[in-house]
Amino acid sequence: MLQLIVLSSGSAGNCAVVCSGQSRLLIDAGLSAARLKERLLASGIPPESLSAILLTHEHGDHARGLDVLTRHLPLPILCNERTRAMLQDSCKSPKNWHLIPSTGNFTFADLEIDTFTVPHDAADPVGLVLRHRGAALGILSDAGHVTPLMRRKLQDLDTLFIEANYDPDLLSNDTKRPWSTKLRIQGPHGHLSNAQTAACVADLLSPRLRRILLGHLSEDCNSPDLAAAAVRAALAAHQRHDIELLCASAHQPTPWFQVRPSAPPLGEARYQADLF
Repeated sequence: MLQLIVLSSGSAGNCAVVCSGQSRLLIDAGLSAARLKERLLASGIPPESLSAILLTHEHGDHARGLDVLTRHLPLPILCNERTRAMLQDSCKSPKNWHLIPSTGNFTFADLEIDTFTVPHDAADPVGLVLRHRGAALGILSDAGHVTPLMRRKLQDLDTLFIEANYDPDLLSNDTKRPWSTKLRIQGPHGHLSNAQTAACVADLLSPRLRRILLGHLSEDCNSPDLAAAAVRAALAAHQRHDIELLCASAHQPTPWFQVRPSAPPLGEARYQADLF
């Protein structure tokens, strides 16, 4: 069985755990090691039970706790070559690096993992599709725009985790960020707006898709209600009232989600837009 829990998702830090029969894979390590261990234990995951860490890119909100965590837990670190190059000089202890393709596929334990490049202002950021016994989970965290490659890789999923970072009006009116930062966020190598996420979701509506998790919401320039409303409108336009819609939070873990390979029948709407 393929399972997902999002421990934290937001500008302050990102990390999740994907479990299968033979592995517990930490996706990113964007919290401090101490906070990460707290979230793991609160979710019923002993840190020493982790199998490896899979990094999407080197930014601090995705790799902050990596060095300290792996001093005490010498876990394999799965990442591509350029991400390793960006991180290894800042690490104060030897690491167990395992290089993976930027766009390609590999196996880890009983997981089949596809990677694909995404447009973001990191060295070589990737998105992921993880498969186990017919179930498929897509993870798209930081991306400035949606490319044909991303659309192709994220087809035919059971569960999709995708960022919905900002509302353009809230970002424009934000007084905490300088104009240069706003331009970066809205740029082609920044983050996805709610409207961009909704448009991407509309392109990915395969018959089997049953759940969408929205993540990396800006606390200042977005809200769960705004993000969910944009995606909900896209789903309604395609009469996909069967898809569960939720928002992850930076403040506490989500529940565990089972990623199942068979989609339920179309039926009555059962949307949710909760901040966990």
